[in-house]
Amino acid sequence: MHAEETSPINYNREECLRSIIKLAYYTCRDHYLKFEELPTGKGFADVVYLPKHDSGWPALVIELKWNNSAQGAIDQIQDKQYPDALKDYGSEIILVGINYDPKTKKHECKIIRING
Repeated sequence: MHAEETSPINYNREECLRSIIKLAYYTCRDHYLKFEELPTGKGFADVVYLPKHDSGWPALVIELKWNNSAQGAIDQIQDKQYPDALKDYGSEIILVGINYDPKTKKHECKIIRING
């Protein structure tokens, strides 16, 4: 999706990858509320999807990284305690770390499920 929906001039910008994440949101917006730069724990989560109460879907905490690693993104989510802001929400939480390497144009993703 990143390659298909982003112009070559803008491909290496975080906002473009963030836009692709938003595009994915449109397919499930009946089930989620989306928040960007949500104040959580000791920082701001890049993108958080909170399930609507009747959906039964898990919450998603997404951290985007450049020239780092997907594990580094997961580590930031956990180190800065982003899930703590969702602990009373009462749903499973999925942590998603996405890294993009602009030199190789490769994406890396790590996903971890935790209880809310």
